[in-house]
Amino acid sequence: MKQKVTSIMNQLELGKANLTVFADTLIDLAKTDKNIVVVTSDSRGSGKLTSFAEQFPDQMVDVGIAEQNLVGVAAGLAAAGKKVFAVSPACFLTARAFEQIKNDVCYSNHPVKLIGISAGVSYGALGSTHHSLHDFAALRALNNMSIIAPADNFETRASIICAAAMKTPVYIRLGKRAIEHVHETDAVFEIGKAITICDGGDVAFIATGETVVQALLAAQLLGRQGVSCRVVSMHTIKPLDIEALVHAARECKAIMTVEEHLVHGGLGEACAAHLLQAGIALPCKIVGIRDEYTFTGTQLDIFKNYGMTAAGLADAAVRLVKQE
Repeated sequence: MKQKVTSIMNQLELGKANLTVFADTLIDLAKTDKNIVVVTSDSRGSGKLTSFAEQFPDQMVDVGIAEQNLVGVAAGLAAAGKKVFAVSPACFLTARAFEQIKNDVCYSNHPVKLIGISAGVSYGALGSTHHSLHDFAALRALNNMSIIAPADNFETRASIICAAAMKTPVYIRLGKRAIEHVHETDAVFEIGKAITICDGGDVAFIATGETVVQALLAAQLLGRQGVSCRVVSMHTIKPLDIEALVHAARECKAIMTVEEHLVHGGLGEACAAHLLQAGIALPCKIVGIRDEYTFTGTQLDIFKNYGMTAAGLADAAVRLVKQE
């Protein structure tokens, strides 16, 4: 059921970090499935996998800081019938091991579940070397790869359960910060199907990952100004839910995409390409990290700098609606 914007603040209770929910869900799955195997690149601590390793030592492989080996080993285990979760910091997993992801996983069609931890700008002040602002763009270019960025604990748990059953490769990116719950209890998760959290007819926020909560808060700010907002959690970047996107474009006056990624090659450009090909013209704005040396600070400092907080999104949306 879609929420009313006026009730959003009451719904946003703080949950766990999505990364913690991922680790807890893996433990639940492994209790009844000995084929669940985790391969890490010295990431059992940062990946919250210490408890998993203690409970299932025979289902855990640590290859050390060697991401290319990580993906190769994961592909081999998957070829042998294991349900493999390859866990590593997103920035290194998707860049350093891109060749192995392309050939050993995608082209060879091994159903490895690639888990990019501390994704986006979660590493904050560690800077650009540790930010994964390229992962959507890089992996969207590969055939046979699904890409998921969960917005909250519900989407995270559901995506991991779905991934465990998948017969094709999937990449899931997770952040470090405890994140607010954005869904009501009757929400339904399906890979490739966006979730419309609240309805509106002026501006549609098409957001993904940890930016969804900022879009919801922006929707409440705008509601006080008489601006009606739709908020869509586009948790699956690929395959994109084109139907939900087109509905939003035809029923709203403007669209704003929001992502913890470069403005190039990610959710925004994927949406813009589909709207262009569908012949739908309306005011649009892609909100993300600009093409520059990335601002340094905490995750939320960086969000604020790039207009990705509730206040920044609300201001940009007002300007966007005036273009219609």
